[in-house]
Amino acid sequence: MTRADVVELHQSLKETPYQANRVLGVLSIMFTLTDTWGVRSDGINPCWKVKRYKEVKRECYLTPDELARLGKVLREADGEPEAATCIRLLLLTGCRLGEIQTLKWEYVDFRAGVLRLPDSKTGAKVVPIGKAALDVLSDIPRIEGNPYVITGKMDGQYLTDIQKPWRRLRARAGLDGLDGLDGLDGLDTLRIHDLRHSFASDALQLGADLTMIGRLLGHTQVQTTARYAHLKTDPIRQAANNVASAINRYLESPLPFKHSIAGS
Repeated sequence: MTRADVVELHQSLKETPYQANRVLGVLSIMFTLTDTWGVRSDGINPCWKVKRYKEVKRECYLTPDELARLGKVLREADGEPEAATCIRLLLLTGCRLGEIQTLKWEYVDFRAGVLRLPDSKTGAKVVPIGKAALDVLSDIPRIEGNPYVITGKMDGQYLTDIQKPWRRLRARAGLDGLDGLDGLDGLDTLRIHDLRHSFASDALQLGADLTMIGRLLGHTQVQTTARYAHLKTDPIRQAANNVASAINRYLESPLPFKHSIAGS
């Protein structure tokens, strides 16, 4: 395979640029491994210098009304309770999908109120969780011989497919995007990972600082958490309003005035 072949494949997916870039990334890793394993010996990765499509970073956050609609759907999801429970835990913990999907009972510390994850995206970590999440976990029936919290159809396994039930539940809650697209390129479509963003957004609006949010989400780099800084608009807007009001009082007050802005 040559660089021209890779370019042709990449361009064939131009209608879904996010997917095109992900495919290119996976292919690049594959070629790197073939060189490491000695399958190829020329040391050339045909994915090198193939220009990726521009990606617009986006995060979607649930409004109170949207949360209420999704909650109603989750409560009524009798046909797929495991998927509904998984989504509820994602909403209440801010965890990544893989962390909840493969969660084992031995990782749940009810007494300390934490999840002790031995292997997450950022390595071993302890995730503090709230009472609402603990209540959900307490209500989940344990299946003998199955170590997983979110059980699958096969004995002893976890539920491997969350995306299909998520799309069904999302549609019932009226949370599909206006463009009707599913997956990485549906910019107006709520993704499962957006539930994690929504958790961070709500924490910020409730007054948690970025350091605390980073700890809740298990970030190892402060720059990763900093992407949420722009969400804390209400407190910032209120601060701006307070400062402007204080200054305006002095602008409109007759001379002489006696109090400083700090003391107003």
